[in-house]
Amino acid sequence: MPDSSPLPPTAVWDGMCYEDFEVDRIYRHRFGRTITEPDNVWFSLLTLGLNQVHFNYDYAARTPFGKPIVPSPFTLAVITGLSATDFGQNTVANLGWSEVTLPHPVVAGDTLYARTRVLAKRVSASRPYAGIVDVKTEGYNEHGTVVITFRRTLMVYRRGHLPAAVMPEPTDSTL
Repeated sequence: MPDSSPLPPTAVWDGMCYEDFEVDRIYRHRFGRTITEPDNVWFSLLTLGLNQVHFNYDYAARTPFGKPIVPSPFTLAVITGLSATDFGQNTVANLGWSEVTLPHPVVAGDTLYARTRVLAKRVSASRPYAGIVDVKTEGYNEHGTVVITFRRTLMVYRRGHLPAAVMPEPTDSTL
């Protein structure tokens, strides 16, 4: 049944294409993510990160941290994920991370946020449908303390070259 509503469909954020990235612009990613104790333990066990500082409270209490800390790959994954609403929707491929630093530990209860500066961009020489974007991202906690920084290289679709997104309509809609 065709939509007979006088109002247009609600717009959705379609993410950034290569042309939308501006060199030297800082993008503040809009969501935060609170890290929980189960996040820490599950990630440690799932990835066989068996350093006891991540899941043994008695052991961790005897370390300089005084309590369990979150594995650094988890911090990298969460901060990368926080940028996905902006950068991830039209990314062809994540080409790599470099210069990863972890200046402050993350613990359960920390809420992480991220922001990213665009360092450079160029049209791909081998894939004319895409561009290469170099960024530097920093993740920080609710106190503003930086917990991770890294550089990342993304291959991003150019405008007009996005694969068609197909969203089926319900066959039994009551709207």
